[in-house]
Amino acid sequence: MGLDHVQLAAPVGCEEEARRFFGSLLGMAEVEKPEKLRVRGGVWFQCGAQMIHIGVESSFTPAKKAHPAFLVRNIEQLMQHLKDNDVSFRVDDDIPGIIRFFAEDPFGNRLEFMELQ
Repeated sequence: MGLDHVQLAAPVGCEEEARRFFGSLLGMAEVEKPEKLRVRGGVWFQCGAQMIHIGVESSFTPAKKAHPAFLVRNIEQLMQHLKDNDVSFRVDDDIPGIIRFFAEDPFGNRLEFMELQ
């Protein structure tokens, strides 16, 4: 039927930094977690029809290969916005017809952003 959410792991105490990056910087709206799940920590965000869940993992190691790929509009504007906020990224032109780049969230997880040409 479709994809509901992608979960990214993060260290204990990650919530405010996740809100700054995914909420304030990338503009994703926070989704209130169900009451029974709040004690686990983490934070959820709406991303189009899907969600991104930032889940707390006590023995956290960032995902360097596995990653979500965000389909965006105005990718050049997004790249400039990230530059202006000191977020580094690497442009990749290996797939014809797609403008894309890779960045990391504040916890070191790989993220891909792409726009169809």
